[in-house]
Amino acid sequence: MIDIRRVFTQVETIHHEFGPRAATPLVRGAIAAVLTNPFAGRYEPDILPMMSLLDPVGVDLAHRLHAAMDVPLERIATYGKGAIVGAAGELEHGALWHVPGGYAMRELLGWKGDRAAYTAGTIDEKKTGQPGNALSIVPSTKKVGPPGATLDVPLTNINASYVRGQFDAIEVRVPGSPAADEIVFILAMSTGYRVHDRVGGLRAENIAKWDGLR
Repeated sequence: MIDIRRVFTQVETIHHEFGPRAATPLVRGAIAAVLTNPFAGRYEPDILPMMSLLDPVGVDLAHRLHAAMDVPLERIATYGKGAIVGAAGELEHGALWHVPGGYAMRELLGWKGDRAAYTAGTIDEKKTGQPGNALSIVPSTKKVGPPGATLDVPLTNINASYVRGQFDAIEVRVPGSPAADEIVFILAMSTGYRVHDRVGGLRAENIAKWDGLR
């Protein structure tokens, strides 16, 4: 059921946005896997079994993205995920990425919860998880699109979604993908604040872990 045709990686280093050069440049990266959509062209009422089959894909992509960004793990400050479904599929097929993609990044960054509880829909993070890292929900977006479609993947802080200076997005486009019977699954991460952020709000360095700010 899992047939990966190609993997596309992009990493950018941002030194300035027409202001002073940043002392530490922002690094943003995204990785996308182009897979055959086994449900293309038909309605399948039970698509959930594919979610668990995508777990190793998520883990592999999360590790590949971190390696491509070439920064220490502790510098990863934001994350996000997304999916582009080919025209013969439906939007719901992109939603299969929520657990495999999101929890792969969270576990890489130190989250210690029980992803099975989330798959089953019994969510109580204070009971199933342990104080650690990557406590925030992973923001997400998805759409049905043609080959070459772009997707703006949202990025927010890994521990508190309210860190305003780290609200961001990365534009992802895999040339020629997805074909009508394919899905592009995407993970994205960055090292933190937008270059020249200056609109106030909660700062990442002031986050009290496990304080409900997720």
